[in-house]
Amino acid sequence: MIEVTHFTDPGCPWAYSAAPAHTTLRWRYGDGLRWTLVMIGLTEEAAQYAARGYTPTRSALGYRRFRRFGMPFQITPKASLSATAPGCRAIVATRLFVPELEDAALRALQLAQFTTTGRLEDTDTLRTALATVDGLDADAVVGRIDDPEVVAAYEADRARARAAAGSPTEAQGRSADTDGAVRYTAPSLIFDGPDGQRLEAGGFQPIEAYDVVIANLEPGLERRPPADDPVAVLSAFAYPLTTAEVAAAMTEHLAEPDLPAAEAELIAAAGDGRVERRPVGDGSLWRRSSAGAPRAPRPAWGTRRSPGSSPRRG
Repeated sequence: MIEVTHFTDPGCPWAYSAAPAHTTLRWRYGDGLRWTLVMIGLTEEAAQYAARGYTPTRSALGYRRFRRFGMPFQITPKASLSATAPGCRAIVATRLFVPELEDAALRALQLAQFTTTGRLEDTDTLRTALATVDGLDADAVVGRIDDPEVVAAYEADRARARAAAGSPTEAQGRSADTDGAVRYTAPSLIFDGPDGQRLEAGGFQPIEAYDVVIANLEPGLERRPPADDPVAVLSAFAYPLTTAEVAAAMTEHLAEPDLPAAEAELIAAAGDGRVERRPVGDGSLWRRSSAGAPRAPRPAWGTRRSPGSSPRRG
């Protein structure tokens, strides 16, 4: 087991754009990685963004450069700037009351931020986004974002994120100091191995960087090969995936993800009734069809290989 601490924020386009790499990690190593989310809390007030020269139009224009990573975006300027703190607290509230849905809540709010004109400060946006998470009471979560218990847990996350001074992340130039403390940028990952060794992959990193870290921490960790069926990828996750995420999980080592090919296979699977598509922004969100065949049991990836066994390629 490797512990992965993931510093993130639903309002960060870099964190959102790292989803294909993080999905690939989850596909390859499964339960061999145990993830902990830490909300950075990039801004408490929209005025912080305004003071840095941001406008809704500038933000929408900036999203165009992230398209190269494959995640869907919408480029219509929002009505106004928004702080990210309310969205972060909604994720923390989910963690406290329905922890198994925390990852899905983060994804839902990222999609709201980057594929709609909704704002993370608006409770209606939070409620609408979280309502897409199966099994989550969106009204209850949004109603708790100002509870003392939630605020205290959120502030603990913020403090944890602002402890990057002197870290490898700072040494690599992947930290930031936007509010008086050196902090981890989204989506920094810290890996803690079974023998107490810690390695950091600060900020936005390619999948190869994560692979090197994991191989050094635990060479015996089982590594699932690339998928050869997009439906198998969707079946391994409890939430819908974008085309880029599916393509990444199907990509061989050092090859470039083939989004058109993955999309074609997903469209064919949708035609067969095996998957369902929902338009988001300028792209697609896919999930395994509820009318499809029963979901196969998930292999217990993440166990150690037996001595002398061959490593899996991916």
